Amino acid sequence: MGQTIIEKIIQNHSKEKVRPGEIVWMDLDVRSARDFGGANVVKHFNKEYPGEKIADTQKTIFTFDCVAPAVTIAYANNQHICRQFAREQNIRVFDVDSGIGSHIMIEDGYALPGMTIVGTDSHLNIVGAVGAFGQGMGDQDIAFSFKTGKTWFEVPETIKIILKGKFNYPTTAKDLTLFIVGKLGSKGALGKAIEFYGDSIDVLDLDGRITLASMATEMGAIASLIPPSKEIIDFCQNVTIGEKEFQTIYADSDANYCSVLEIDVSNLEPQISVPSKPDNVHPVKNYGDKIIHSVFIGSCTNGRFGDFSVAAELLKGRRIKKEVMAKIVPATRKVYKKLLDEGLIEIFFNAGFIISHPSCAGCASGQIGMTGKGEVQISTSNRNFVGKQGDGETFLASPLTAVASALIGRITSPEEVL
Repeated sequence: MGQTIIEKIIQNHSKEKVRPGEIVWMDLDVRSARDFGGANVVKHFNKEYPGEKIADTQKTIFTFDCVAPAVTIAYANNQHICRQFAREQNIRVFDVDSGIGSHIMIEDGYALPGMTIVGTDSHLNIVGAVGAFGQGMGDQDIAFSFKTGKTWFEVPETIKIILKGKFNYPTTAKDLTLFIVGKLGSKGALGKAIEFYGDSIDVLDLDGRITLASMATEMGAIASLIPPSKEIIDFCQNVTIGEKEFQTIYADSDANYCSVLEIDVSNLEPQISVPSKPDNVHPVKNYGDKIIHSVFIGSCTNGRFGDFSVAAELLKGRRIKKEVMAKIVPATRKVYKKLLDEGLIEIFFNAGFIISHPSCAGCASGQIGMTGKGEVQISTSNRNFVGKQGDGETFLASPLTAVASALIGRITSPEEVL
């Protein structure tokens, strides 16, 4: 019997027999902690291994992205604790000016096809965009991984999702992602891995794959793995650090899946997730009479250059509704630099957007402002739970839908403003 992608990746990092349901010890290529949870990792490490060194400084990093720079005393203390520990252990810190940790790992070659990566980020499955296995874990487990370079793991079953048909602009990868989340529901892939196939997957660029992989958590999945295309392989070869090599992993033709789902995405329309569940998804046009007050474009789901590029193209030469407060936040410093170089920052500025530094921003309470009671927000992030981004209502949508809505002042499908 053949193996799925996640089974092969784990097998390459374990001396034990890998099959669904088995608990194995797995070697780790990268261990990380962010400002949320990072201080607790340090606390557990110092308690369990006082005075000892971590397993491998080259495979261990801190990333500060949740509240960066710190706007609360608690976060300021957490970040300082992590910085002190990093200096003592000679660990690299991607500090508050760097951006979202999972994106940095992809950009800087820490996350490459076939690798195993753990951290305190619940959306670390984003690295599945390049065919890597990422997993968010608890503080004590991460402290153990810092010390040993290993973790135990229960091998999950895999769902194979085949997308039938193609969709066209102004439908985007975010609309595709929301549609799939709506189809599966928040528990449709609970405790399982997902592999994606189909023409609509093959044509996705890195930014689109990041969007899709980022919302595996909202489907209940352990991981979302997208088989690397030639474009992804070329990208990864250009960002490898030093002599680091990687192995591109594909599922065997006779791999065993717990289920195979076919989802028709032909003529897919722009989608929107309605408060307060990410899987409460409907066509945008169904909510065209809903007045909005604010817009946020960014997060680990839609903070890439490609996301801002399509949004700026729709926005160019226009001004958003006076009553709408709109914000953009690039995912990383590299994305921000490209926005500057390509002149996109000016487009957003002239249109009336607030522009902030790289971070999680809208997903982290208070980072770039929150919604007040009765306020309606369009956000390109991945969660719209009550209180997640403030006291108001948050609708999840694509950058194009966010811009269209900001221009008109109500929930608006992009077709209306093309």
